[in-house]
Amino acid sequence: QVQLVESGGGLVQAGGSLRLSCAASGRSFSTYTMAWFRQAPGKEREFVGGITWRGSSTYYADSVKGRFTCSRDGAKNTVYLQMNGLKPEDTAVYYCAARFLAAITEIRDDYNYWGQGTQVTVSS
Repeated sequence: QVQLVESGGGLVQAGGSLRLSCAASGRSFSTYTMAWFRQAPGKEREFVGGITWRGSSTYYADSVKGRFTCSRDGAKNTVYLQMNGLKPEDTAVYYCAARFLAAITEIRDDYNYWGQGTQVTVSS
């Protein structure tokens, strides 16, 4: 079992930046591939980006590539999503998710553990 708690969301103007954090507790954090998803009102939850359990690889959705960066700190059991160049269409609830010793995928059902989400609102 692993428990995930996101933080760092808020209101920001277009072009601004935010850094989301996801703190993990429970089973060994270093054995989990971590991902970020987001869900806008009336839309399906979509993959944003992810980082492998070793932290050696990252992968991003085309919509955020070059603007968002995933990283992880094993000492703090935390994964981060640095979001730069934010756009109004990035407005959503952002969730972190975990899957045990596996590759990053864009498929929501591949992830076993989820946080409660944090709201990001980008004003134009």
